[in-house]
Amino acid sequence: MRALDLVHEIEKLDSYKRFGKVKQVVGLMIESRGPESSIGDLCYIYTGANNKTKIPAEVVGFRNEFVLLMPYQQLTNISPGSIVEGTNEPLRVKVGSALVGQVIDAFGKPLNETMLPKGLAYVPTDQSPPNPMKRPPIHEKMEVGVRVIDSLLTVGKGQRVGIFAGSGVGKSTLMGMIARNTNADLNVIALIGERGREVREFIDRDLGPEGLKRSIVIVATSDQPALMRMKAALTATAVAEYFRDRGMNVMFMMDSVTRVAMAQREIGLAVGEPPTTKGYTPSVFAILPKLLERTGTNELGSITAFYTVLVDGDDLNEPISDTVRGILDGHIVLDRQLANKGQFPAINILKSISRVMNQIVDPMHKKSATRLRDLLSTYLNSEDLINIGAYKRGSSKEIDEAIRLYPKIISFLKQNVEDKVTSEDSIHSLIQFMETGEF
Repeated sequence: MRALDLVHEIEKLDSYKRFGKVKQVVGLMIESRGPESSIGDLCYIYTGANNKTKIPAEVVGFRNEFVLLMPYQQLTNISPGSIVEGTNEPLRVKVGSALVGQVIDAFGKPLNETMLPKGLAYVPTDQSPPNPMKRPPIHEKMEVGVRVIDSLLTVGKGQRVGIFAGSGVGKSTLMGMIARNTNADLNVIALIGERGREVREFIDRDLGPEGLKRSIVIVATSDQPALMRMKAALTATAVAEYFRDRGMNVMFMMDSVTRVAMAQREIGLAVGEPPTTKGYTPSVFAILPKLLERTGTNELGSITAFYTVLVDGDDLNEPISDTVRGILDGHIVLDRQLANKGQFPAINILKSISRVMNQIVDPMHKKSATRLRDLLSTYLNSEDLINIGAYKRGSSKEIDEAIRLYPKIISFLKQNVEDKVTSEDSIHSLIQFMETGEF
């Protein structure tokens, strides 16, 4: 029986090698005559003396009878007539528990140029989201170790949340706090389009040795080709899916989905797509739901995801922000004005929401969170009158209480980067604060 199975496997093997030749290079795009291939297939372009160097590229489209290729590396030494070899399969990466603690690129190779550990399995980077009928409902809390999130924006296992902020408001710091303090089994962190300097700073300062021990970091810096940045997002998601399918609760973070969209825009424009909303091509808005829906729950495990979104000029209604907010299960808004006042994390509670919080918290917790929001909203609505002295104490019992508790509310919302606060402590402090005015 084993011999027969071996014969069947041999019969399945493709014994042909498919080749083509480069016709021309236009911008980021390489046109070749052949090889026979499909969209998404990995190809190799041979360059240099005696064709010793090969550049990986991906089939991204077709024009007339020519294959359109986009390289994963910089275009160097490619000339008309360069040989193109087709693999007849998409990009796959090696994944396994031995990768924990590693920093890898879009191909799954360690950035410290060491050899990959043994015992890894190949997985395709581009996969379909789970069947919606096989997604269990979210019913369990996920501890993130940040007081304001655990108490007022409670996140569930398998929830997908966006972190919306302009540049320099504390996204990376917040991600580092979550990675160090969460009770998830594993962190998978994708750094897409980051400056090279920021990658090392995030790993050493924000994530730290403690966080890296239980994390896998996937990196594609801003100087790398658009396809490499796009593939890094797919690779990171595939890594998280691998561990979810083994029954683990994974904490997945991507910084940032905006740069993924920008990479796809570059690819789309190079292929010939028309620019539509603010220069973004239609494929951007097609690929975002497919990418973001891959995380979440399935029947085996869960991926709790945080996606950072760069809001251009702090405009929360720009196209990518608006699209991502409509797909995800909640959003956390980081406010530059709060950061300027020294409130960290600079989360604007009144503009943020967790769409599954009401399903996973008890009535007392929900009541206390709603009460704190009401008090904060009451104070901010009357802040101008209070600051100029136009409000007279005693005019409104609600405003009087908001004025009395406001300094303590701000103290409750603040948390030092080094502080680790459990979810249980955060919720207990919130309920106690709303009952006694002290926490």
